[in-house]
Amino acid sequence: MTESPKERPDARRLEGSEYVDDDGSASPALASALAGYDAGTVPYAEALAALGSSRLLVPVVALLGEVEIGEDGLARDKSSDMAAVLLTGGDGRLALLAFSDIAALTAWNPEARPVPVAAHLAAATAVQEGAAALVLDVAGPHRLVVDGDDLHRIASGWRAVRLEDGGWGWLGAADSAPGEQIQ
Repeated sequence: MTESPKERPDARRLEGSEYVDDDGSASPALASALAGYDAGTVPYAEALAALGSSRLLVPVVALLGEVEIGEDGLARDKSSDMAAVLLTGGDGRLALLAFSDIAALTAWNPEARPVPVAAHLAAATAVQEGAAALVLDVAGPHRLVVDGDDLHRIASGWRAVRLEDGGWGWLGAADSAPGEQIQ
């Protein structure tokens, strides 16, 4: 007798996406924050605040698994896998790629498939994959690199918020790591 998928502890569920009506456009707040950050008129913390509440597109690409040689002597794909893209920087650190909109993703690689996810899930994926950074819009128009404590805070669901004194801080759940004011 086999267990039903609901009873198996390792069973995975496919759930509907909250981005069903997503047309691939960047959120106006994120697009504005990225352009301002790139122009030097928006502080990094404000760009992080816009990023934290945004939908990102994480690209997945096909990776060739096994190749078989047919009777005609030609090589054919026997299997392939889909994988998120990790880049290795000049300093040897890994970074997960994400994009603010479909135009930025296709400018980088028109064959990559977009997977829409909340920014905190993209950051959490980067951390789980051992990446040191999340690189947003690597091919432009406005690149943003999130790394270190900022990456981990966003991955934990924390949000960058403006404080009463005009500075910036982190807002998160009381049972997670304490937030620190950011520059």
